[in-house]
Amino acid sequence: MERIWLKHYDPGVPHDIEIPEKTLPEMFANTVSRFPDHPHLKFMRNALTYREVDALAANFAAALAGLGLKKGSRVALNLPNSPQFVFCYLGALRAGCTVVPCNPIYTERELQHQLNDSKAEIIVTLSRFYPKIRKIKDKTRLRTIISTHIKEYFPGWLKPLYTLAMEKKSGDRVKVERGDYRLPDLLKKYAAAPVPQVRVEPNFPACIIYTGGTTGLPKGAILTHRNLIANAIAIYNWIPDMEESKEIGVALLPFFHSYGITTCLNLSLVYCGTLLLIPQFNVKMLLETIHRERPTLFPCVPTVFVAIINYPHLKRYDLTSLRVCISGAAPLPLEVQKKFEELTGCRLIEGYGLTETSPVTHNNPIYGKRKSGSIGIPISGTLAKIVDLDDPGKEVPIGEVGQLAIKGPQVMQGYLNRPEETAEVLRDGWLLTGDIARMDEEGFFYIVDRKKEMIISGGYNIYPREVEEVLYAHPKVMEAAVVGLPDPYRGEKVKAFVVLKEGESATEEEIIDYCKQQLARYKVPASVEFRKELPKTLVGKVLRRQLVEEELAKAEKPGA
Repeated sequence: MERIWLKHYDPGVPHDIEIPEKTLPEMFANTVSRFPDHPHLKFMRNALTYREVDALAANFAAALAGLGLKKGSRVALNLPNSPQFVFCYLGALRAGCTVVPCNPIYTERELQHQLNDSKAEIIVTLSRFYPKIRKIKDKTRLRTIISTHIKEYFPGWLKPLYTLAMEKKSGDRVKVERGDYRLPDLLKKYAAAPVPQVRVEPNFPACIIYTGGTTGLPKGAILTHRNLIANAIAIYNWIPDMEESKEIGVALLPFFHSYGITTCLNLSLVYCGTLLLIPQFNVKMLLETIHRERPTLFPCVPTVFVAIINYPHLKRYDLTSLRVCISGAAPLPLEVQKKFEELTGCRLIEGYGLTETSPVTHNNPIYGKRKSGSIGIPISGTLAKIVDLDDPGKEVPIGEVGQLAIKGPQVMQGYLNRPEETAEVLRDGWLLTGDIARMDEEGFFYIVDRKKEMIISGGYNIYPREVEEVLYAHPKVMEAAVVGLPDPYRGEKVKAFVVLKEGESATEEEIIDYCKQQLARYKVPASVEFRKELPKTLVGKVLRRQLVEEELAKAEKPGA
C-alpha cells in the first residue's frame, strides 16, 4: 500500500533518490567551483556571484572562530531575506556551528525563550532590532550581538536615497555597545584571518528551526545537513525540466521558516540558480520584481497568490516567465489555483510539509495527474501511510481516516531538549505528524483535520495556548480561549473569547492592543468576543471545537 502512488510520478522523476554524503558547505563549494561567476543573489537590483557569496561566508566563518566559537556552537540569525542572512548562514555552517533562524518580528519575550532554549552564543540582527535584543542579552547566553543594516548590500545609488527617505523614520541609527559589533567592522577585522577547517558529518545538526506543540511553547526541530540536502534534492528531482544555472527563483518565503530555507536557499545550492531576495511582502514590489527579473520558480503560500490575482493593476505586469509555483503551509483554494494559472500560464501545485520534515513530504505532480484539495503524493525518497488514531502501529485501509505518518531521509533527529516529546512523535523511524488525513485508491493524500489545535494564518503557525497565556496575564481577564476561523485571504484568522473578572470592563481594542505588545503581529487576535462563560468538558477543559462550530453556524446564517 505504501507505494501505490508510484504510477502517478511524472516521467523522469525517480522515486528513490541518491543523497551525497556531503554537508551544506561542501555542496555550496561544489557549486562555487563550477559556476563561480554566476549570479547567486539579487537584492534590490544588486547582484552577488557565487564567488562573492563564498568569500563573504569564508570571512564570516573566520570571524566566528576569532570570537571563540567552536564546532556545535549555536549562531542565531534574526534577519529578513537578505545577502547577510545567506552568507552568515553558510559561514556559520562552514565554521561547524549550528544555525538558529529567528523570526525578526518576535517580541522580546518570544525571542528570549528561543535564545535560551537553543543556547545561542552569537546573534546577527538588523540594526533596527538591536535595542530589543540588547535588553534581553543579560537574560540569555548571548556573548555578542552583531548588528547589520538592511542597506549594506543595496546598489550604490540606492543607499543615499534610503538614508534620506527611511533611515531617520525607521530608527536604524543605533550605537552598538561594548562587546558587540557592526557586521562590516567584524568582517574587516577578520578579513585576513584563516578560515577554520572544521569537519562535521552529514548527520551533524545544521539548523534548529522552531515550531510549536500541544503545550504552546515553541520547540526546536533538529535538522541535520543530510535532512536538508535530501529534501532539496528531492524537490529538484520533482521538477523534471529544471536546468542547472538556468533557473531564477523568487525568495519571498522567509528563510527563518523551514519552507523558505529549503525550497529557496538550499535548493539554489543544488540547481546552481539565482535567488531574487525579497525582504518583505509588498504585492507591487513583488510584481515589479517578477516583471523585471523574469524568474522561473516561485514557492510561496496561498495568501500571496490570492493577493496577486486580486491586485487591481495586475495587467501591467508580465508574469509569463514563471514555469512552476508551489503552494504550501496552508490549503490552496481551487479558485485561486485556476485563476493564477489562467493569468500566468504557470503550473501552480499544492504541497504539504512540516518543520520536522525539513519540511516537504508531499506535492502534486508538476506535469502529471493532480487532484484539487489533495496535498498530492509523497516526494522522491519519502514514504507515507495512514495509521490508526489510537494505535499508531496499525495501518488503516485505503480511504479511511487516521493519522498521517512519514518516513524518509528528511525526518528530523528530534526535538531539542525534549526527549519525551521526541519519543511521542518518532516511532520506529516513522514521524507521527499529528494531522488527520486519508489516502484515496490512487495514492493521493488529503488532510482532513489537525490533531493539534494549530492555527495557520498566512502560512504562519499559531498555537492557541501561547496566545491564551498572554491573555491570561492581562489583569482584567479571568478566562480566555483562542481559535482559528476561516478567512478568505489568510486561510485562518485568530479569534479570542474572553471572560472578564467580576466587576471589570474592557473593550475589544484594549485587549488587542495588549496582545500587540506581547506577541508577533500575525499572532494577535483579529477579533475579541466577551462572554460570561466558556463551554467546557466535565473536567474543566475548554471546548475550542464548540466555539469554532458556533462561529461557523453564525456565518452561515443569512445576513451574517
